[in-house]
Amino acid sequence: MKKVLVLGSTGSIGTSTLDIIRNMPEDFKVAGITANSNKAKLNTLASEFNCPFSLTSEEGTDGIQRLIDETKPDIVVNGIAGSAGLLPSKIVLDNKISLALANKETVVMAWPLIKSLANRNSTNIIPVDSEHSAIFCLINQCKKNNIDEIIITASGGPFRNYSKEQLQSVTLQDALKHPTWNMGQKITIDSATLANKGLEVIEATRLFDIDTHHVKVVVHPQSLVHSLVRTNDGMLYAQISDPDMKHPIFQSLVFPENKKNYLKPFNLFDHEMNFYKPRIDDFPMLKYAYDAAQKNGGYTIAFNAANEIAVDAFVKSKINFLDISKVTEKVLSKDFTLTPNDFNDVFEIDNMARSYAKEFL
Repeated sequence: MKKVLVLGSTGSIGTSTLDIIRNMPEDFKVAGITANSNKAKLNTLASEFNCPFSLTSEEGTDGIQRLIDETKPDIVVNGIAGSAGLLPSKIVLDNKISLALANKETVVMAWPLIKSLANRNSTNIIPVDSEHSAIFCLINQCKKNNIDEIIITASGGPFRNYSKEQLQSVTLQDALKHPTWNMGQKITIDSATLANKGLEVIEATRLFDIDTHHVKVVVHPQSLVHSLVRTNDGMLYAQISDPDMKHPIFQSLVFPENKKNYLKPFNLFDHEMNFYKPRIDDFPMLKYAYDAAQKNGGYTIAFNAANEIAVDAFVKSKINFLDISKVTEKVLSKDFTLTPNDFNDVFEIDNMARSYAKEFL
């Protein structure tokens, strides 16, 4: 039985993780849980799972280290949203514990440092994002040296068929109506702008050590095909399942084994599948992410920071939907050529980008 520590237990990733544990009590046990600020829900979960160890984000990284010391987990699921998830990832790897990583900012902001730490401690990092979980499985099947191209699918978000004129007047409520996935507020808005797909492109280049020219994005509204790989002989291999985060979370929890789960098997006859080119001119956040990934230095950190500030401003009705990409573009026009040598450098670049973004609001 694996002992699982769930960071961000009240969010969408945490909720799905706990549902798996709830349905597979002979395989997994909740060692500890954290939440950002929802103490009431945290206490309810702690009671349900008979879990004496829990904390909120106000206890900081010291609290996470203390939680690890107390619970001694076999694996940690990092479902914390945004850049706040970076240091918790570092702490998990410092303790030589397997990391099921749903926090893409860990990779986007500090992958060279995170990778070095994981290698030094001989610790597994298993991707939980549905797209990267799919790629991870496909590469394990097809072998890395046989892969020519990675293709990441995007739902296109709620505004896939909107004209540029229509995009000028969309509201927060419109942006939060994702057509296929049930996710948190920030990632849902990122899906609407295609910033989330941009972050996933950056993440794929880092996680799988592949050049951006070999990472493509295709719009697939049904969100059934999670990613594809093209091998050197031209063949395409895909991972297909219903759009339910419990699938990739389950795969991360059982790694390196391949266990039968309780989820409903995918039925090809129940679905149709369509694929389209992304409209990069109307959703330029994807282009900005590619540009950032192709540069040395701290441009991917700046992309993430600028987007976080702009999305927060959109949520607070300070800017409109299209301003998110405009703010990000302006921030990326600044100099971020410094390559971070440590985590202090990462946060220095992050803070600089956030300051620029606030100026451009």
